[in-house]
Amino acid sequence: MIKMIVFDMAGTVIDENNVVYKTLLEAIHAEGYQLTLEQVLAEGAGKEKFQAIKDVLQKYAGVVSYEMLNRIFQNFQSKLSSAYQVLEIIAQPGAEELFRELKKKGIYIVLNTGYDLRTAKLILRKVGWEEGNQIDAIVTASDVVNSRPQPDMIEFAKEEFEMNSTDQIVKIGDSIIDIEEGLNAKCFLNIGITTGAHSREQLLTAKPDYVIDNLLEILPLIERVNLNPF
Repeated sequence: MIKMIVFDMAGTVIDENNVVYKTLLEAIHAEGYQLTLEQVLAEGAGKEKFQAIKDVLQKYAGVVSYEMLNRIFQNFQSKLSSAYQVLEIIAQPGAEELFRELKKKGIYIVLNTGYDLRTAKLILRKVGWEEGNQIDAIVTASDVVNSRPQPDMIEFAKEEFEMNSTDQIVKIGDSIIDIEEGLNAKCFLNIGITTGAHSREQLLTAKPDYVIDNLLEILPLIERVNLNPF
């Protein structure tokens, strides 16, 4: 019986037009590295953002110093804060309808993200979502020692709701690292969605149980599992 679904935020239930990775790319460009958005998404999507910068630059630019990484990260945070003050952020199609249906079924709705808590809460305010109302909880990279692809955020959510096992949890996200996180946590289902960072072909390389194109496609999958409990 599925009791919890853990959703990634940006690209999965939130549409913010990839502003995070566009801003991250601007901060990288400011240090003279001429990378592309596709490169940033391929290597950095879904990760805690300092780690994303580090991994992107190590992949495409070789070894870089901690001082430079920190400078890029600080610049990125400043630019992102300014961008979010004026950016229109909306829910992905089907997100709020899906949340209502899951609430009716008594399934916990948890958001998790590679953002820090301050940024995540700003996004929630922008879309008008609150813990205890549209969603049950949010877990961020700030809450755990190890971010994705380690399972710490999912384990955190499991303990928060006093669940005995992750085999009653579904993880869904728009990036390869979301799927890897769910697999490492041993979630019952791991679902990729094509509304964000990675394409269907990229998501399939992580071996999810399903890849979907719209959030509402989750409902028949959950119904099928819960009608035939494991």
